[in-house]
Amino acid sequence: MQGILLINLGSPDDTELSSIKSYLKEFLMDEYVIDIPKLVRNVLVKGLIVPFRSKGTQEAYTSIWTDEGSPLILNSIKTAKKLQARLGIPVECAMRYKNPSIELALRTLSEKGCKKIKVIPLYPHYAMATSLTTELEVKRVENELGFGLQLDFISSFYNDNGYINSLSSKIDEHLNPSIDYLLFSYHGIPERHVTKTDPTNSHCLKEKNCCEVDSLAKPFCYRAQVLETSRLCASKLQLDESKWGVSFQSRIGPGWLKPFSDIELKELPKRGKKNIAVVCPAFIADNLETLEEMDIRGRETFMEAGGESFTYIPCLNSDDSFIDFLSSI
Repeated sequence: MQGILLINLGSPDDTELSSIKSYLKEFLMDEYVIDIPKLVRNVLVKGLIVPFRSKGTQEAYTSIWTDEGSPLILNSIKTAKKLQARLGIPVECAMRYKNPSIELALRTLSEKGCKKIKVIPLYPHYAMATSLTTELEVKRVENELGFGLQLDFISSFYNDNGYINSLSSKIDEHLNPSIDYLLFSYHGIPERHVTKTDPTNSHCLKEKNCCEVDSLAKPFCYRAQVLETSRLCASKLQLDESKWGVSFQSRIGPGWLKPFSDIELKELPKRGKKNIAVVCPAFIADNLETLEEMDIRGRETFMEAGGESFTYIPCLNSDDSFIDFLSSI
């Protein structure tokens, strides 16, 4: 029998400081997230980032936490339940970091008699810090368990018609004639991550228009994929080129993909774009980066810079149109 495993990135178990620190350590110690020598990473994460950022991260999570728990986990589990009801086969949800764990999900699917597992990481765009690390971890856990499960991975779906239709429909629900600009804000990654996943070692970020040129690198290029998602949605929505743009949020330090979302939010009012809508397509389920970083802090940044209205467009979460898409793949 076939089963399905949906995987998202993860969240602390609760908003206690100890849980925040534990989550940050597990997440940031991943060599595919902070790709520097282990000894240096250990000093950076455990000696600097966790001690000095945990309190602020705790406050951020507290601002978006619900009575039931983490929005990311709740929405991901709801998606799994709706997909299972639609398909009539076992569907489990797991997180790359923390709980519910990949091990528990694989055990549960195996106990239900599933031998073939379709693994769907809920990241539309390929990146080493999401897609790659998740695939490697699922394989490691399955090998350790020794269940002999046949794993079939869906690596990315950034340009699938079903996904584009679902995302475009979600955006369209929140657009109105007063909105003069749509910002596609994606999670940022270091430029070196883009070049590291380039199998040709000679294409990504080597030329100004590299993302517009067909290449063997595209299936592994986060930047090219987010630009195509945005272009396809804008075309579907019949938006003029002057009415939309792309930016990258959540940067940590120099050398990350540009333009930066926080800078764009400050500059847009100066360019006459005072009534905007923002969507975050890198995320399927609403989470800290969408609800706190964008809908709270991003909104403040824009309004303080002279903006007049800010419309946050929620993630797809467990929308029926997204369940339709998942069913199709």
